Amino acid sequence: MRRREFIAGIGCSAVASMVASRDGRAQGRTARVGMLMDIGETDPGAHGFVDPFEAQLETAGWHKGRNLELIYRWGSKPEIIKHNAEDLVQLAPDILLAFGTPALIPLHKATTTIPIVFTSVSDPVAQGFVASLSHPGGNLTGFSNFELNIGSKWLQLLKDIAPSVTDVAVMFNPRTSPYNALWMRSIDAAAPGFGMTAVQASVQSDEDIHRTIDLLSKKPGPSLVVPADSFTYEHADLIASLANSNRLPAIYAFPLFAHRGGLIAYGVDLAEQFRQAAGYIDRILKGDKPGDLPIQAPTRYTMTVNLKTAKALGLSIPPNLLAVADEVIE
Repeated sequence: MRRREFIAGIGCSAVASMVASRDGRAQGRTARVGMLMDIGETDPGAHGFVDPFEAQLETAGWHKGRNLELIYRWGSKPEIIKHNAEDLVQLAPDILLAFGTPALIPLHKATTTIPIVFTSVSDPVAQGFVASLSHPGGNLTGFSNFELNIGSKWLQLLKDIAPSVTDVAVMFNPRTSPYNALWMRSIDAAAPGFGMTAVQASVQSDEDIHRTIDLLSKKPGPSLVVPADSFTYEHADLIASLANSNRLPAIYAFPLFAHRGGLIAYGVDLAEQFRQAAGYIDRILKGDKPGDLPIQAPTRYTMTVNLKTAKALGLSIPPNLLAVADEVIE
């Protein structure tokens, strides 16, 4: 072999070695990803998040049963989430995914070394998880669902569908979603511009939900906003049913509510955030540091309109809203 060919061969081997080192987990041992979900495993919306996530990992070269192990832990109650977080950290996976603020809180406390990618977390800077969105540092990065103007968007949609509304109650459980104080401030500031008054409606039980909707229905021009919250999510059937039976125009953060009879849902596309999270997990498994990956704001929203409910409430959905809705239930 000529000297030049020999040196070129060494160079190619060195490059191949570097690539193999960077993508070693894809080629060698199995990567282990711990998944802390703040919903139940049987939740009807679970596959809508998980399937796009797993499909994106497949596209990136991570295949369950071959070079990838996904360890799921499910549950929405704070004590269960805390236990699941501690359990996952004890298992020492290569990386953790936290779905929602209730999942991130205990994981953030449990480890400062295992990389964590989060989705659906409202304003991680204000909540003290990171110091900066552009350079989060430490072991955290992910995708925020906080968009300050969404409160105004919810009120605008309510006004477009039910122009007579003047009083809006913002329903959430402050124990399971303390971050909703951020949404409340946004809605409270925007309400006067729509000729509306906004009040916080704290609920922690079925009785609270019944009482809140009963009192709200007695006001002139009542309406309801239900932002992201694991507690209200679990009570979607009850909330949507009571809102409809009391003829309350209501807007929700999750499509599940519209599927359960709610009037309209508008919120962050969580399936898209899970796909993006899979991309970050791929990069971290291949050597990137989580603290170097910027935390990203929502890039896509979805709207689901229940036309059947609108008709039952005597409301007309403007044609322009129907035209842009991602899903219309008839």
